[in-house]
Amino acid sequence: MIQVIPSIAIRKGRVVKMRKGDPNSEKAYDENPLDLAKRFEDHGIEVVHLVDLDGAEKGSPKNYHVLQQVAGYSEMKIDFTGGVSTDGDIGKAFEYGADYVTASSIAITEPETFSSWIISYGREKVTLGADVTDIKSKIVAFRGWQKKSEMHLFDHLQYFYDRGLKYAKCTDISRDGVLEGPAFDFYQEILNKFPDLKVLASGGVRGVDDIKRLNDMGIFAVIFGKAYYEGILNLKDLEQFLVKKES
Repeated sequence: MIQVIPSIAIRKGRVVKMRKGDPNSEKAYDENPLDLAKRFEDHGIEVVHLVDLDGAEKGSPKNYHVLQQVAGYSEMKIDFTGGVSTDGDIGKAFEYGADYVTASSIAITEPETFSSWIISYGREKVTLGADVTDIKSKIVAFRGWQKKSEMHLFDHLQYFYDRGLKYAKCTDISRDGVLEGPAFDFYQEILNKFPDLKVLASGGVRGVDDIKRLNDMGIFAVIFGKAYYEGILNLKDLEQFLVKKES
């Protein structure tokens, strides 16, 4: 059964959501990260995707204090992401309470360092963030989605898959925050190419039907945000996935 993972994105001390990764489209929500995490926890959700947008833009994490607070006052498992670029960054993330770390820019700029993390911390703890602005060209974006690499997604995935990668979070950035549905064909291509890779789908989720379809495809996990914050996706709607996952 697919794992459902809510996203909490932090920028300048606020919970925010953007359209297609554009900072100018930012919308802030009157929510406290810890209160959100505990609400998700109360509904049986086990993992939260905590995004340090300040860190992603600056190239080093800036919201360790939020990570520490959520880890210290909830039982949620935390997948922390945003600017994790050095051995010190990832060590600090785990020290402050992260259960998993998702990293993307370092995998582009220093692939050997990212590969070493898979070995040092274990393939269960480290997820590759591999997000594309255009699903036709499949060129990987990085540094908070503000820069384009010259790396094709499949070459990027293959490189780390050959080095033990187990989890990859893949986003069609053009669908992030716009509630137009996930890029189902895009995810099917990834699954066809890498049938043993555990794929976390992110971007475009509108509701339960989208999650069901991703589940039927064999997607490992889905990350959602905008649909919940806009009141379109109710946490009670997700209970069908949580009950089946626990049984």
